[in-house]
Amino acid sequence: MASRSCANLLDLASGNLPDIPQTPRALPRVMTVPGIISDLEDGDSDVTSSVCQERKIIVTNMLPLHAKRDAETSKWRFSLDEDSIYLHLKDGFSSETEVIYVGSLKVDIDAGEQEEVAQKLLEDFNCVPTFLPHELLKKFYLGFCKQQLWPLFHYMLPMCPDHGDRFDRFLWQAYVGANKIFADKVMEVINPDDDYVWIHDYHLMVLPTFLRKRFNRIKLGFFLHSPFPSSEIFRTLPVRDEILRGLLNCDLIGFHTFDYARHFLSCCSRMLGLDYESKRGHIGLDYFGRMVYIKILPVGVHMGRLESVLNLPSTATKVKEIQKQFEGKILILGVDDMDIFKGISLKLLAVEHLLKEHPDLHGKVVLVQIVNPARGSGKDVQEAKRETYLTARKINEAYGSPNYKPVILIDRPVPRYEKSAYYAVAECCIVNAVRDGMNLVPYKYIVCRQGTPCMDEAVGVKADSPRTSMLVVSEFIGCSPSLSGAIRVNPWDIDAVAEALNVAITMPDSEKQLRHEKHYRYVSTHDVAYWARSFSLDLERACKDHYSKRCWGIGLGLGFRVLSLSPSFRRLATDHIVSAYKKTNRRAIFLDYDGTVVPETSIIKTPSHEVISTLKTLCSDPKNTVFIVSGRGRDPISEWLAPCEMLGMAAEHGYFMRWNKAFEWETSPMAADLEWKKIVEPVMRLYTEATDGSNIEIKESGLVWHHLDADPDFGSCQAKELLDHLENVLANEPAVVKRGQQIVEVKPQGVSKGLVAQKVLSTMVDSGKPPDFVMCIGDDRSDEDMFESILSTVSNPLLPAAPEIFACTVGQKPSKAKYYLDDPADVLKLLQGLATASSLKPRHHTEVPVSFESAV
Repeated sequence: MASRSCANLLDLASGNLPDIPQTPRALPRVMTVPGIISDLEDGDSDVTSSVCQERKIIVTNMLPLHAKRDAETSKWRFSLDEDSIYLHLKDGFSSETEVIYVGSLKVDIDAGEQEEVAQKLLEDFNCVPTFLPHELLKKFYLGFCKQQLWPLFHYMLPMCPDHGDRFDRFLWQAYVGANKIFADKVMEVINPDDDYVWIHDYHLMVLPTFLRKRFNRIKLGFFLHSPFPSSEIFRTLPVRDEILRGLLNCDLIGFHTFDYARHFLSCCSRMLGLDYESKRGHIGLDYFGRMVYIKILPVGVHMGRLESVLNLPSTATKVKEIQKQFEGKILILGVDDMDIFKGISLKLLAVEHLLKEHPDLHGKVVLVQIVNPARGSGKDVQEAKRETYLTARKINEAYGSPNYKPVILIDRPVPRYEKSAYYAVAECCIVNAVRDGMNLVPYKYIVCRQGTPCMDEAVGVKADSPRTSMLVVSEFIGCSPSLSGAIRVNPWDIDAVAEALNVAITMPDSEKQLRHEKHYRYVSTHDVAYWARSFSLDLERACKDHYSKRCWGIGLGLGFRVLSLSPSFRRLATDHIVSAYKKTNRRAIFLDYDGTVVPETSIIKTPSHEVISTLKTLCSDPKNTVFIVSGRGRDPISEWLAPCEMLGMAAEHGYFMRWNKAFEWETSPMAADLEWKKIVEPVMRLYTEATDGSNIEIKESGLVWHHLDADPDFGSCQAKELLDHLENVLANEPAVVKRGQQIVEVKPQGVSKGLVAQKVLSTMVDSGKPPDFVMCIGDDRSDEDMFESILSTVSNPLLPAAPEIFACTVGQKPSKAKYYLDDPADVLKLLQGLATASSLKPRHHTEVPVSFESAV
């Protein structure tokens, strides 16, 4: 099958990728039409099933498989990795769900064997191998993932050459290239209309961009199994935007804890300017019209797998052996990978301090530290290992004896049954990592301490005997928030960790039992199946509106994203509106100022010569009533647009209004009382003094508090507080408090841009000139009031006929408008098109002026 590639997205990955063998043709396909199989070729024609089976595609860096070459036949032999969490998560899906895995193997397969192996893995295990070339895999995994992303996500910055590797553009290109190959493999097996794709962990954070580029409506979830660092750490990554946008191309992003999610949301706010909202318990970000949801749920353990290991005869034998070996002693257990973030040496120092401060524990306390093989390689791992052995030797020499070693290091591959036996015997388990994404060791310990009836019988424990366990856990690991009965510690505080160990081993059994029961209830009900089921349901919920909106792909390379908008929302074509413009005789035109006729980001706020010329031409047409409706004050607006003598103006959202330059400004009678300004200004000044980078804009009709230049998080927090504060103090005042883009504004009740449009249209109707053409263009929230007002006003039964309506927003974003234009330059082009089509007859000052009194 030809791969559906995304070659255009590899702008950042230079060089040609090597030829990658394609997945064999014999793929399980899903029905696209009832009774018909898509893409049928040789050998597939006998398939007659007409039932669509739900499929989930799980994409991981490594497939949940073991691989070994047979010594006799030299053939590869594969088996399932029964300990893999990716295999366990299938228990959370219905039995009818087909699960396909896409990922790499842990061994190198010769190019000549890859097709045969791929066919076998697909048929026997529903696995699709990626076969990354060796050099690419080395740069991708051992390079960018383990030497740059992994340390950074664990709060380690490369401050000097001896403290981590600096950013390497070539390793980043390898990361992008590997993600591209993963994307090609997913595209070969996916039915994009029906399948759900679930991507796992930091190795594949730009994969969603490739998939979203190819299939705009793909159902895509991502779960991060590592920590997500604070914005101050993450922002140091040169490719931070590409990674954030990659994740935002998913529909659902999962994290173990709220802290990790909060850091991600803060990065989106500070680096991409995105705000999140929480509705009915769900956190979401509006990303170009697509709602990207955030899921917070720690992964669990597989209860059945753990209990089946406990029931093994070898486990019971090992339990008896350990009990005999440590008879009369208090066993404390640690199980960690050998890396710099697991805090093994800090743990040993805490044990040393415990023995120093409590001489009565000499000869009684033993720490058994099981060291799992390191997942990475490098000088940092070797240094951590060297320090661990030196510290253990020092403690044993100081506090040990010929028959007693307070620290026992087990640095070898330890089989599952042996670990389970240690879990079952240990009176206390300590996880002292300085930073860890989740860490399931405490969960496994709790389950093993609970035991099973079979194991109880084998080791001679009564079934109704009370179960106890004690946990000392670092506050910097993902499982810590869910273990409310554990003693939480700062691993850097050696004294506190030592005291926590002392409290744990001397605590009364009754309290140990209560803490254990509480933990076991949580662990047994929030297992891996619960986690997978919950994520799957939320992903389905996040994707339910995919086909109710229109989608456009925008952006180049890894900046690609999908714009998702209402089906009726479309670009306003100049030819289309000019045609309607020429056929009509009583036209009302409403234009916002900032962000519409003048760019929002421009330092120069005065209109260009082209804008002035175009507005003058439109105003000179006797068939036109043209209004600039702005939130700005009347003085700057009237000064900047002075050459347009026939132009109507509404300033400060309609508080001031005039028909043209020949008339005086009129003030809205609905907002005569502005005494509340004396209440508002001191409150705003209080928040301005407390919020660096904020300022107050004083208008004649109201006040605006700006926090654009303040810290994004603090400014947003202060804005919420100010909003609540002002709403309370103005509860009985004729004023409205509104929060906008980086502002909090207080203005009079009964004043809005929508009322301006309503009054102008009503006046035209009352003067016997009902409009047959209405155009309104604006770019922000206040202009949405105009769009809504126009739609309601023109539906008035007093109108002889419904006018042509063109409500248009600037920028492709969700709006009440039916049309959009890209930017102010597009707006000017459209206005110039109307001006060209307009009549150039001289216009006399004979129009009926807008009167607030008559319009109210």
